[in-house]
Amino acid sequence: MGKRKRRVDTDGGDSPFGANPFENLSGAGLPEQPRSEQQPEAKRVESAPQRKNRGRVDVVRQRSAGGGGWMTVAKNFVGISIEEKTALKKSIQKRCGVGGSLKAGNIEIQGDKREEVKATLEAAGFRVVFAGG
Repeated sequence: MGKRKRRVDTDGGDSPFGANPFENLSGAGLPEQPRSEQQPEAKRVESAPQRKNRGRVDVVRQRSAGGGGWMTVAKNFVGISIEEKTALKKSIQKRCGVGGSLKAGNIEIQGDKREEVKATLEAAGFRVVFAGG
């Protein structure tokens, strides 16, 4: 037979300190707690920042040409530059965790990622519409 493990009693029954080890400590010599004046705080009504409407963008799911998988295409951007489309593409790729490209002014993302693309574009101020299949 093996050795018996000696277990320490944790209920504090026969402990010389009692149940609370801080029971005999005093607060003498400690600074007084500052009194806080309980004034009702004025309720701040924070209005949501007004997002400017940057136009409608169609998000389409379609078959890709090469391997026959799905791809998500955001198209019909109006009035934004190629640099801004590139920045949007990068943020969508980062959020979805997939690759993508910018072709003919459309943002193409690998896979069926319509919901993630929609959330990213809406955060940028676009009105997203699912079009096609």
